[in-house]
Amino acid sequence: MTTTRSEIVRCDDDAGRLLALRERLPRMPRLDLSGFFTTAGELSRELPEHLRGALRDFRATGNGAGYLLLTGLPVSDEELPETPTSTPAPTQRPLLSMEAWLTLVGMELGLPTGYRELRSGTILQDVYPSPNAHYLSSETSETILEFHTEMAYHKHQPHYVMLACSRADHEGKAATLVGSVRKALSRLDDSARVELYRKPMRCHVDMAFRPAEDTDPVYQISVLDGHRDDPLLAYDRELLDPADLPAKQALAELSDALDEVTEPVHLRPGDLLIVDNYRTTHARTPFTPRWDGKDRWLHRMYIRVPERMTDSAAQVGDVVGFVGR
Repeated sequence: MTTTRSEIVRCDDDAGRLLALRERLPRMPRLDLSGFFTTAGELSRELPEHLRGALRDFRATGNGAGYLLLTGLPVSDEELPETPTSTPAPTQRPLLSMEAWLTLVGMELGLPTGYRELRSGTILQDVYPSPNAHYLSSETSETILEFHTEMAYHKHQPHYVMLACSRADHEGKAATLVGSVRKALSRLDDSARVELYRKPMRCHVDMAFRPAEDTDPVYQISVLDGHRDDPLLAYDRELLDPADLPAKQALAELSDALDEVTEPVHLRPGDLLIVDNYRTTHARTPFTPRWDGKDRWLHRMYIRVPERMTDSAAQVGDVVGFVGR
């Protein structure tokens, strides 16, 4: 194994072992997702030890960058059909390499979870450009997807957002941007910290979770929460709606600090990005699709961590309905 920065795990030397694990996974996962996750949970214990160790450490304490990037995972463009243009994926679609690694890694981190109102409740999600997509949707491509914590307004918010790349955009321009509160915190003055801790802030809801297009539910979220020297973060540049001038000023200072510490991650085939959804905000830069069947194609999975949840009945593969904070 070769590592560079602590948030990057090289997997180039693990191809043979990983491919052997993939061969033992069900060939068509969507025919029996429960069985697929059961098998994946057993096989995840056989992942290379350096990879399991990195995942255990990240789950236990996170890191300063707020993400973990696995790179050099085996993938072949020859196995891929055309980039999807609709959701959900066909039940009969064979398992793809990046879906296999997404699932094996996800089972080490916690509970793969679907959200009933999002992508038809799918757990193994495709992320692709879509014409006329709403600007707040991950399907948008030609405008920036602004900084946000995934589902900050949702009671069952995922702890990790995982993105695995089967195809990059044609020009290699699209970047996933990650801003860590652990890096940004020292850039906030004391008054801004106090204000962001002081009381919850109004937050609107993503289009997918609104009961109708003409509704606009609002919930209260704590932008900074937990330990004062190592806070949890809930942030959405588009949806947060501070009620007064001190809150607006504090939020603007936090926004600037997050911009200053932002890191771009250009996902390439064989890359798998794990974003700590409780300590970071993330975004995506624009790119231009060609609609030629070879556009950017990511696979996404949401993970919840059992020991951080109050729902003792939560299971792998749950599809949860919307409950606002």
